[in-house]
Amino acid sequence: MLGGGGITGAAYEMAALMSIRLATGWDPDQADVVVGTSGGAFVTALVRNDALTLDSLVLPSDDRDDVAERIRGHVFTKNGGVQVRHWVRHGIVPGLRDPGLTLFLGSPAPYEATGVTEWVTNQIGEECAGRWPTRPTAVIAFDIAARRRVVFGAESAPEAGMADAVAASSAIPLLFRPYPIDGRLYVDGGVVSGTHADVVLGSEKPLDLVLVLAPMAADVSRKRARFHEKMFDRVGQRSLTEEITLIKEAWPHCEVVVLSPSPSVQNSMRPNPMDSRRAVATFMRTLISMKRTLAQPEVWDRLDDHLRPRARTRRIALR
Repeated sequence: MLGGGGITGAAYEMAALMSIRLATGWDPDQADVVVGTSGGAFVTALVRNDALTLDSLVLPSDDRDDVAERIRGHVFTKNGGVQVRHWVRHGIVPGLRDPGLTLFLGSPAPYEATGVTEWVTNQIGEECAGRWPTRPTAVIAFDIAARRRVVFGAESAPEAGMADAVAASSAIPLLFRPYPIDGRLYVDGGVVSGTHADVVLGSEKPLDLVLVLAPMAADVSRKRARFHEKMFDRVGQRSLTEEITLIKEAWPHCEVVVLSPSPSVQNSMRPNPMDSRRAVATFMRTLISMKRTLAQPEVWDRLDDHLRPRARTRRIALR
């Protein structure tokens, strides 16, 4: 399970998965189920299309400024002006009648998520971007008209290509306009939960291990944290706790391993998870910190048991 966390969250997850692969020999694409939300949806596309490589972030000729500029150019695509009709239809008018989430979701935004679509296509290729992976994969978005989460990749969800689903899942309200798919408008799945770990319960068979990467549900206090950072962690932890409870109730023998950024990684990510200039620093600091994280017995013993070559026949879920 790959949770939301913006640009820096995706960088954290990429480095964490690469570290686990190096330590255990396990390829994340071997996971029976992969679930991604927002920035984690982008990493999901990489995992399921054999594109989780260093080149996904840094090219051989790059320096940090090159990486930041390339990410910024892909993600922050101007929309040529706010389309007031979308705001009136889905935002301010119904919001004034029923103040709350609708007003927030439908408010004007300066960027189009189509840049995310192009970024995914650039990373995994046009053919893969336009179809869905053959192995069980879920990308979470939020339908603003129906006011419900949508699990792209599930039988009940509308058909969508991987690039479109990732863009829909990444359309952060106030920053990106809602993303259209087949006439419906979607925003970031993180408005409901940053993780959606319970989606793995859609697996045909119980899983032995659920690995949760949660960039915005840190279980240690961030030093000098701003209000929004504390809020994201508090809300993220609460949602994830509820989701893990559902998993354990359904699958009592399933083990759940949660990884979130260490204090040193948090410092590299803060205060703005959408700051492309912090992507490389977050990636590098995660690689360094994962040595200590993986050495913790409560983490390594479980990963060693489930992911090392002798255990690869077991069923594994990645979130």
